[in-house]
Amino acid sequence: MQKILAYPLSVIFYLCFGLTLVVFHVIQWFCHKVFGYKGLKHAVDALQFAIMRCLNLLGTRITFNNPYDISTDRPIIIVANHQSMYDISPILWYMRKHHVKFVSKQELGKGIPSISYNLRHGGSVLIDRKNPRQALPAMMKFGEYIEKTKRAAVIFPEGTRSKDGTPRPFKTKGLELLIKKVPSALIVPITVNNSWKMLRYGAFPMGIGNHIKFTVHKPLEIINFTDKTELIQQVEKTIVDAIEH
Repeated sequence: MQKILAYPLSVIFYLCFGLTLVVFHVIQWFCHKVFGYKGLKHAVDALQFAIMRCLNLLGTRITFNNPYDISTDRPIIIVANHQSMYDISPILWYMRKHHVKFVSKQELGKGIPSISYNLRHGGSVLIDRKNPRQALPAMMKFGEYIEKTKRAAVIFPEGTRSKDGTPRPFKTKGLELLIKKVPSALIVPITVNNSWKMLRYGAFPMGIGNHIKFTVHKPLEIINFTDKTELIQQVEKTIVDAIEH
C-alpha cells in the first residue's frame, strides 16, 4: 500500500523539485551577478530550505540534532557518512552560518540546474576521482581556501553513497589532505540516518514517510592529535557507531 501511494506522491515531488531547481538557478545567477558572493549565499540558503519543503511532500521529516555552539571564527571540516543526495540540503541549511562547501565529484559540476551552478561558483571543489593529477592540486587549493576564509568543508569519506545504510570503509586520502591544509580547523563528525530510505525503491517511486536524522557529534581539535591516523579512526568510529541498522 505504501509503495502504491509513493507513485503519485513521487510525481508531485519531482515536479516541485525540478521547478525549484530551475527557478533557483535563475535566482542564483541574478543574485551572484548583482550582489556577488553574499547574494549567491542567500540564494543557496533559500534553495536548501525549499528543497526540504519539497521532501515534506513525501511525508519526510528531518531532525538535525546539534547541541554544540561551534564558532564561526575558525574553519571546520565536517565529516559525514553518505546515504543519498538528500543528505546535502539539511547540512547546508542547518550549518549555513559556517558557509558550507562540498568536496564533490566532477560530474556534478554541469547539467544540473542550481546545483551545478553553486558547485562551480560558490566555493566548493569538483574533483575527478579517476585522475589524481587533477584531484590532488584541487584539494590542496580547496583546503587553503577553507583555512583562509574560515568556512566549512564537507567531505563524505566513503566516496559514494551507501544504498542500504551500511557504512562503507572510509577512504582517507582526501580527509588527510584537508587536515594537513586546514590545520586550525575543528573536525565535526555528523551521522546521517535513514536518508537511504528515500531511494529504497530506486529513483522512482521515492520512499515516503521517512524520518531522516542528523546527529552532530562533539567537535575534535586537530591540534590535540599528534597522530592524524588516530584522529581519523576516532572520527570514523564516532560516525559509524551512531548509524542505526
